[in-house]
Amino acid sequence: MTEMPAAPAADEAARRDEALSNACIDEYMHQPEAGPVEGAAPLGHPCAAQAERWWPNPGADPVASFGGVSVSYSGVPAVADVSFPVPRSSIVALIGPSGSGKSTLLRCLNRMNDLVPGCRVEGDVRYRGMDLYAPGVNPVAVRTRIGLVFQRPNPFPKSIFDNVAYGPRTVGFHGDIHDIVERALRRAALWDEVKDRLRLSALALSGGQQQRLVIARALAIDPDILLMDEPASSLDPISTSRIEDLMRAITPDVTIVIVTHNLQEARRVGDFTAFLTAEPGRDGALVGRLIEFGTTEKIFSRPADERTEAYVSGRFG
Repeated sequence: MTEMPAAPAADEAARRDEALSNACIDEYMHQPEAGPVEGAAPLGHPCAAQAERWWPNPGADPVASFGGVSVSYSGVPAVADVSFPVPRSSIVALIGPSGSGKSTLLRCLNRMNDLVPGCRVEGDVRYRGMDLYAPGVNPVAVRTRIGLVFQRPNPFPKSIFDNVAYGPRTVGFHGDIHDIVERALRRAALWDEVKDRLRLSALALSGGQQQRLVIARALAIDPDILLMDEPASSLDPISTSRIEDLMRAITPDVTIVIVTHNLQEARRVGDFTAFLTAEPGRDGALVGRLIEFGTTEKIFSRPADERTEAYVSGRFG
């Protein structure tokens, strides 16, 4: 049995996630119109990030990538030197034990770590070839193209309709908002359940319905990438299945990056998988590091690293 060092306290991570969720709500409730992300390179732009060494198809350009990314909180390293691509129109699953930096890494892609006091991101994080941390890049505008769904549903204290309509209204959509709301709810497999009670409070929905509503809210502004941080961890098997089905249904149009502790879920939905683990740094503190990235079939059936094989086979974690 492989021994794993103890992970940071779960309640600390939960407090940070709740604070970020509340900050996200507060930001969207008070921000003016953000407008589109300026300076994004065309889809054919070659990505120069270090992640190219992981890219299984050199002839295709990933929609996003991490190149030598390190993250620290108040000077304490959390993630070190992580590099991998996010292939377009795919689902990338981030797996690994608690404390390996999966959620931290996920939030680098839409600048949510900016809202964490003392957080520092170093390295190359790119979207369509553009440096997301370059001077002049508006993080709120980034979040209109790269959405985030938290582990716990965080619907706004508004009606079902207004939750879904809020994003398009914030970015200045002037068309038929009803069509936008219906389309988003249909894409999230929720329309048939709520179409006759759109004016009721979103807080009256069940947990599984709230999570699909949050996904519909994110889809309403047609994001390029949807980040999902353990979106089904608190849901029953039926709700989990619905979330997984809708992920598969939208991936032709939306690239998904999901953090999950459920290896079966990663294997069911992931096209690609990144395995991270927590290893002692120079000072002995645990730091998240990428061990292996590849197709999900390869990671689970023919991993190149013995640490990956030990984790996916259940010998540690």
